[in-house]
Amino acid sequence: MASYALFNQAVADHIGLHPTDLQCLNLLTLEKAPVTTGRIAELTGLTTGSATRLVDRLEKAGYVVRERDTADRRRVLVVPVPEKVAEFGRMWDRLGAGWTALFDDLDDPELALIIGHMKRTVEFSAGQVERLRSGDLS
Repeated sequence: MASYALFNQAVADHIGLHPTDLQCLNLLTLEKAPVTTGRIAELTGLTTGSATRLVDRLEKAGYVVRERDTADRRRVLVVPVPEKVAEFGRMWDRLGAGWTALFDDLDDPELALIIGHMKRTVEFSAGQVERLRSGDLS
């Protein structure tokens, strides 16, 4: 976990973002459509005020723009800028090649074990995040 946090920090530093901004950018690329700042707050666990400042930073860095929702003009959507996301993707591809090579010498049962563990870790972490946010530490 610490190793990944340091890696995430180095990537964020390299492109001039805060690590939370970088993770939000990753989340935005996984969404099927543009989202509101409120949705970003839900995805990240940030307050709406903190999510707004995060979007401000991403917008200033050129990674997103704000656009009025054509279906509901009162809503403002956060839209990733395709060129900047592609630029980030190319950098990630250069870094990611080494990650995927780590699995090349593993057989199917070994991969299944790792994938199963990762899925359980994600599910467990999500539950713990929910407990922390709800204040239920009993």
